[in-house]
Amino acid sequence: MSMDAVEPETPPPATADDAPRVINTDDGAKDGLAKCARCGSTEISLNVATGHLRCGYCRFEWSTDNAIDAFNLNGDISKLTGILVGSGSSDIVPSTEEILTFKCTACGAEVVIDTNTSTQARCHWCRNTLSMNQQVPNGAVPDMILPFSVEKATAVEKIAHFVGKRKFFAHPTFRAEFNAENVMGVYLPYMVVDINAHARLSGHGEHQTRSYTVKVGDKNQQRYDADVYAVERDFDIHVNDLTVESSSDRLDQNTSKNSNNIINTIMPFDVENSVRYDSNYLAGFTSERRDSNLDQLTPIAHTQAEDITRHKVNDTLSFYDRGVQWSSEQVEVRGQRWVSAYLPVWLYSYQQRKSNGKTFLHYVAVNARTGETMGSIPLHQSRLLLVSGIVQLVGTVIGLVLVAVGI
Repeated sequence: MSMDAVEPETPPPATADDAPRVINTDDGAKDGLAKCARCGSTEISLNVATGHLRCGYCRFEWSTDNAIDAFNLNGDISKLTGILVGSGSSDIVPSTEEILTFKCTACGAEVVIDTNTSTQARCHWCRNTLSMNQQVPNGAVPDMILPFSVEKATAVEKIAHFVGKRKFFAHPTFRAEFNAENVMGVYLPYMVVDINAHARLSGHGEHQTRSYTVKVGDKNQQRYDADVYAVERDFDIHVNDLTVESSSDRLDQNTSKNSNNIINTIMPFDVENSVRYDSNYLAGFTSERRDSNLDQLTPIAHTQAEDITRHKVNDTLSFYDRGVQWSSEQVEVRGQRWVSAYLPVWLYSYQQRKSNGKTFLHYVAVNARTGETMGSIPLHQSRLLLVSGIVQLVGTVIGLVLVAVGI
C-alpha cells in the first residue's frame, strides 16, 4: 500500500453517492472444465517456484494476465470519482444457488460444487477437474488472485524457527503437540482499495524558542518558551492498494478471543503482481470466502485513509518541534476503486483449551510472498511467573549490593 499527497486541484464533480460503476473482471472466463492448452489435461496446479500454472501431464507452464494491467486498476487515482468496483466485489446476494451443478464434458457426469467451501471439484468418474472462474451472485469468486511464491518447506522452516525461539515459555501441551508440518496454505479474502480524497486540517502548533531551568524550592524545574502558530493544511491525498480484510471472522480483532491481529503484522502484500482469477491457482490450497459487503468495509477503509492522512501530513510539520494539535480534521473521499482479491498465507493454527473451559485460537502466519512471519503461542503461565520472579529477585539483590558498596 502506498500513498501520495499532492497540491489540491480543482475538485471533480461529486459523484460519491451515485450507484457503483462495475468493472467486468470475468470477461472471457469459462466455468466447467479447465484444460491445459497444450494437451487438454485437467491436472493443473500452481508451481510455487515459478508462480506459473503447470500441467501435471505434459509439464507445460503458463501464467494468467496481470490483473492490474488487464483491468486498468493502475489508472490515475486523482481522476477517480464516485465508486468503481470489480464485478467480483459486488454485494453478496443470499441465494439458494450456492450449490452449483456442472456437467463434465469429458464423460458427461454431473458434479456438484458447493461454492461456500470451494470453487473447484473433481469428476468422481473420470477425475477431470471442474473449475468455476466466472463470478456468481453469492460472491464466491474474487476479481484477482496473488499466487503463492514461498514454498511449503520454507514456511515450515520459518514457523519451526519462530516457535523454537519461544518454546521455553510455551505451554507443555502445545510443545508436545506442535508439528510445523501441519502448516496449511490458504488464500484469505481481501478488498484492495484505491482512494482519491481531499484533506483539510486546522489547529495550532508550537515552536520552541528558549529552554531554561528555574529553582522551585529545593528542586530545579525545566521550563521553555514557545511561539504558537495557527496551522492549516489543505491537500489532495491518493491512497493506492490499501488492503482490507473481507472475512467477518478476520475482521474480529477481539484479542481476548483470538489472535487475528497476527495476520495484519505480516503485511504488506505485493498486490500489484496479482493475476486475473483462475480457480486452478487454488489446487492444493484452501480458501476462505468473502462474506462482507462494501457498506460494511467502507467505514474501515475510510478510517484507515484518515490515519494515512495524519501520518502523511507529519512530514510537513518539522518546524513545530513542540507538536501540533488539530482542532478540525476533514477528509473528503471523492472517488474510490474496489477489487476483491485472494492473498496467500501459510498458516499454522492451534486451538488452546483453557482451564475455565474456554478456547483461544492461536496462529503462526507466514506471508506467502515475502516470508514475513509472526504468531502467538499459548504460554506456560507458571514458568513465566517463576522466571519473572527470579529476574526480579536477582535485580533486587544486585541493587542492594550496589547500595552497600556505595556505588
